[in-house]
Amino acid sequence: MLTIGIDLGGTNIKAALVDDEKGILHKFSFSTEADKGVDHIINKLVEAIKVAGAKAKGPISGVGVGSPGVISYDRTTVSNPPNFPGWTSVNLAAELKKRTFFDVYVDNDANLMALGSSYFGMGKTHANFIMVTLGTGVGGGIIYQNKLFRGATGGAGELGHVMIDYNGPASNSPTIGGIEAYLGQRFLSRLAWKRIQSEPQNPLFERYKSDPESMEPKDLTEQANLGNALAIDILRDAGEKLGYAIVNYIHILDIRKIIVSGGVALAGDWILKPAREAALTRMMVPYHNGFEIMAETLGNDAALLGAASLPYEYLPD
Repeated sequence: MLTIGIDLGGTNIKAALVDDEKGILHKFSFSTEADKGVDHIINKLVEAIKVAGAKAKGPISGVGVGSPGVISYDRTTVSNPPNFPGWTSVNLAAELKKRTFFDVYVDNDANLMALGSSYFGMGKTHANFIMVTLGTGVGGGIIYQNKLFRGATGGAGELGHVMIDYNGPASNSPTIGGIEAYLGQRFLSRLAWKRIQSEPQNPLFERYKSDPESMEPKDLTEQANLGNALAIDILRDAGEKLGYAIVNYIHILDIRKIIVSGGVALAGDWILKPAREAALTRMMVPYHNGFEIMAETLGNDAALLGAASLPYEYLPD
């Protein structure tokens, strides 16, 4: 079975032709040019779908689109996506179907990373798991009985805005002390720099003192791998915060498999090991059974594969 997955980003639109057994067959990237307005973006999406569809050697069963913004429960309409000027509310599924003649379904991009993992990644062997995405922000998706759990209106899974300290730092929402404020790429880097400044002899200070904004979590990981004690300690603290958030997720949902993805997750056990340890020290003992944190192996393809998997939920069993 062939489907098309689209990952709509503020900078790039990524598209893939996907086989349900073989995975990605062909992958493409297009500039979004979001500043040119909604109609221009829709035209670019149409182009992406047609280019991917032209590679198909068989019928296309549907198109899935991963988008930022608020997505309607019927998976048609995208409202107020960040970094898309002039975009208020658009029935994206209807607009794309009208121009491509494919059935189109839309969902939150972080939700679709979880769906991609469920069909093609680490989640494939787990009927129930929580995906935590550690990227520019912190997001996630919940898979329950092999289906996305979407809540009452489609907005479930905003895992980055679960508070672990109501007097803590701010992020990109009214939530204070949410996990995104500690693990989102920009926020983690800023917190790290405050500590690095107190150790001017550290290689990280010398390297970034003229441009601290250019430091990224991957630089902390690189230094941790070289044995930099401060970098190791910063990542350990971040991992512990993640562990505290995971306790909340598990106590509420009783889902004990946690899959972590995104750029910050590339720190691997520098973050995941302290997350496991912190979670076990705070989690009620009955929930320890079956608890596991693992890293997703699909990388950036998870969102594309998840988008391409979205039509599967609408096909007859």
